[in-house]
Amino acid sequence: MNKSKQWISKLNLKPHPEGGYYSEVYRSDEIISSASLNKRYSGSRSISTSIYFLLNGNQFSAFHKIKSDELWHFYDGSAINIYIVSENGVLEIVKLGIGIEENETPQVVIPKNVWFAAQPIDSSGYTLVGCTVAPGFDFIDFELGKRQTLIQKYPQHEKIISKFTSI
Repeated sequence: MNKSKQWISKLNLKPHPEGGYYSEVYRSDEIISSASLNKRYSGSRSISTSIYFLLNGNQFSAFHKIKSDELWHFYDGSAINIYIVSENGVLEIVKLGIGIEENETPQVVIPKNVWFAAQPIDSSGYTLVGCTVAPGFDFIDFELGKRQTLIQKYPQHEKIISKFTSI
């Protein structure tokens, strides 16, 4: 059994709607009331949540955005490129990994409400990361990018948007 399959089995990872596999590790039992949250949230949220997330080298995390800041932590496998498109259309590519010589960083913050996608650098490997969200993740805060909508908004990034969207 290859290491990717071992991680999927050991961590009980399931398919994720954006691509790859995930398993929730932590969901705070403390709640932030909707009255105390920013108006972008439609209800109460856990203080914080955390998941394991794995992509095989031939997979990608499709462009999506969430309403909270998200921290990605590198754990194992190939480094991964994270493609972040700011609200004003600037594309930043962050290399998440532990290769200091290759300008990789072991942790990255993805700001709330920005479109982002990811893919392992080694197409024959896999990447295992952790994702921490605060206020905690809720699928109601998740939006999967639609190719034509994103291309209309960011035509300068048509090639990368086409690569990392499926609808």
